[in-house]
Amino acid sequence: MERLDKILANAMVGSRKEVVKLIRSGVVFQNGIPITDPSHKIDPKVSELTINGTPIFYQEHYHIMLHKPQGYICATEDTREKTVLDLLPDDVFPKHKLFPAGRLDKDTEGFVLLTTDGKLAHRITGPKNHINKKYYVELDKPLQSGWNKSFQNGIIIDDGYRCKPAFFEPISHNTCHLTLFEGKFHQVKRMFEALGCTVTYLKRVQIGSVTLDEALNLGEFRELTQQELSRLETVPEHYKENL
Repeated sequence: MERLDKILANAMVGSRKEVVKLIRSGVVFQNGIPITDPSHKIDPKVSELTINGTPIFYQEHYHIMLHKPQGYICATEDTREKTVLDLLPDDVFPKHKLFPAGRLDKDTEGFVLLTTDGKLAHRITGPKNHINKKYYVELDKPLQSGWNKSFQNGIIIDDGYRCKPAFFEPISHNTCHLTLFEGKFHQVKRMFEALGCTVTYLKRVQIGSVTLDEALNLGEFRELTQQELSRLETVPEHYKENL
């Protein structure tokens, strides 16, 4: 059960102050009965809400696939830098409640999941859950034979930490896909630095079993489908050998 004013605010009817005024004006109905008390509690999943006869559809959580461009940080607000939330218009989602589930560096592009669901975000980012993140990588030097074994054994990065096994897939002489099952600071870049080369371009293309929509241009976004949401926690079968 939730307060009526909170439900309508979450449904993007208006701000909390605006929906309180709307409710008190007598135009909000629950199952055909007018409700004028903003604190009135209902179950939005079973009650029919209308405003001036127009049905209101309740959505508990929002999950946004964003194709992040370079130059934006993964934060909800910052006084000096542009954040990923700056890419969303104010009137499309409950923007103030969205936050990134995990981070990408400012100069890294690709799939960022924005959500209002803290439990889902924790399941995706929690190290014990082994949810994979797949990256497209461009390097300043050619790929070397033996790297596949090095990544499987765990690369030792600059602070002495041995990374968990990663899944390495060559694409061309200096490009590859790399799938990680953890998320240390600048980890992809530091792993390749340990191998003697520099990452010149980095893009996250997949989280769990959900791949970045190729139809999304840089800076564009859309809601996850229900199917994608159900698959989000799933590790692809061909990656499980690294767990």
